[in-house]
Amino acid sequence: MRLIMGQVHRNVLALASSRSCFVIGDHLPFRMLSLPRASGFHQTAWRGSQTVEDSGSTLTLASLEVQSKADYVKKERVPRTGGPKASSRDSAFSVKPKKGSTLSLKPAKSALPKPPVVKKKLKIDEALFSASSFEELGLPPLLIDRLNKEGLTSPTEVQSASIPVISQRHDAVIQSYTGSGKTLAYLLPILSEIGPLKRAREQGNSEKRSGIEAVVVAPSRELGMQIVREVEKILGPDDKRLVQQLVGGANRSRQEEALKKNKPIIVVGTPGRISEISAAGKLQTHNCRFLVLDEVDQLLSFNYREDMHRILEHVGRKPSTSSSSHILGPLARRSDRQTILVSATVPFSVIRAARSWGHDPVLVRAKSVVPLDSITVPRPMLSQGDPNSDSPTMSVNQAAVDSLPPSLEHYYCTTKAHHKVDTLRRCIHALEAETVIAFMNNTKPLKDVVFKLEARGMKAIELHGDLGKLARSTVLKKFKAGEFRVLVTNELSARGLDIPECDLVINLDLPTDSTHYAHRAGRTGRLGRKGTVVSICEESEAFIMRKMRKQLGVAIKPCEFTEGQITVHKEEDVE
Repeated sequence: MRLIMGQVHRNVLALASSRSCFVIGDHLPFRMLSLPRASGFHQTAWRGSQTVEDSGSTLTLASLEVQSKADYVKKERVPRTGGPKASSRDSAFSVKPKKGSTLSLKPAKSALPKPPVVKKKLKIDEALFSASSFEELGLPPLLIDRLNKEGLTSPTEVQSASIPVISQRHDAVIQSYTGSGKTLAYLLPILSEIGPLKRAREQGNSEKRSGIEAVVVAPSRELGMQIVREVEKILGPDDKRLVQQLVGGANRSRQEEALKKNKPIIVVGTPGRISEISAAGKLQTHNCRFLVLDEVDQLLSFNYREDMHRILEHVGRKPSTSSSSHILGPLARRSDRQTILVSATVPFSVIRAARSWGHDPVLVRAKSVVPLDSITVPRPMLSQGDPNSDSPTMSVNQAAVDSLPPSLEHYYCTTKAHHKVDTLRRCIHALEAETVIAFMNNTKPLKDVVFKLEARGMKAIELHGDLGKLARSTVLKKFKAGEFRVLVTNELSARGLDIPECDLVINLDLPTDSTHYAHRAGRTGRLGRKGTVVSICEESEAFIMRKMRKQLGVAIKPCEFTEGQITVHKEEDVE
């Protein structure tokens, strides 16, 4: 019993002394408690416990008589002039051992009080949701003039809701269907604050900043270059050097030279290249005011984890080496950075990321702005018992539904595998489509499909990730110019590819799930235009289309193409 009690006493006192060391760190007086003295300290407690047990009295902390036996000899320092001064180490804690008393460790009041958490008030005029011009949204005159020259006179619904929110410096999550104008929804308020088109400031409120002020991250090279072209279009030919692309696949040394020579204020790129140049010390983003994550649901994938971690840690971070930066935390160090997340789908992972990376973020949709804290999103959970369940996750399915453009017609037809290309050709003729994007799941069959279409007199071209940056840009340029009627591609172009003239999307291979179907379908019907989506599948795959129809809640009608016409069947006839 005596051995057990002694062991308990030693463990308790060791824990107390270790926590004291953790609290006061490198405090000089306590540091003088060397290991031998600490050992004696614990032995004193053990002897006290023996006395208590032998006497048969009640065991209490007071009866242990834990006293400061480890008295240290404090050397008196006599200053040349004046009285003794306290050391800077003594400011955090006061250690005043008295004879015959316990060792007193009393924390002094911190000189750096915790800053109060102040939530930004959300003040949105709902009348702006139906704004008919950019003047009503408060954009500066120079920016409005540039928009008028580009033929942009009225904002879309998501732009009317997003521009006032971002202008009020709220962190935001922008969600809207594919092709609704989300890119300009965040670019316009950013360009109204930075660059040559920004609004005029009062003399007393002018802020002088240098270097990069906005970083836009996109998951693919195509989307990144599309954003760059949008910025260049608004800035004009004289100021387009103020935006710099940092996408993978391009020459890195030339990108670094352009950063040094042009001194851009906006950087648009992919996570890997931005992180790579930042790690090399060639990209300074500490003073950055805006961080935009476009297609954020893709950026949250495991492949981008390390690159995104570095970007989030360095963009807009206040370079402070003082101890206060560790006390205030990472969010306070980046309080000047405005974080904007953009995607057509906002599953639970995006909501969680926005709450972690932003400060009081709001969710912006068409004609709707609500605080993100007020939204309850269920965690995505798949049915483990039935992998083919018709309702895998309500949150993911709803996100896919929200991303579908509203003005689309959906069809599917069945055929044999070796007749798919011929069905594709007959589909294009029957619908009289002029600009067609055909999706496949793999890269190898693309060339074969292009060859068969060309052999039947239909101009086609392929686009995939194995092509270099210049080759891909050339393909897109020719396709947009109308030199080719069909673009055969894989999942690469399912996100971010903006071709407003596209009037038909064909799935030669079925998408893996409803979310991928929605992103493929979003390549047509952009900005309110009409569009058609046709999925060509084998007879054994028809059940997938019926399942997808139930998940998306849209009418995907069975059809066939004969004699240059489309014939739509009733579902009962097909079954």
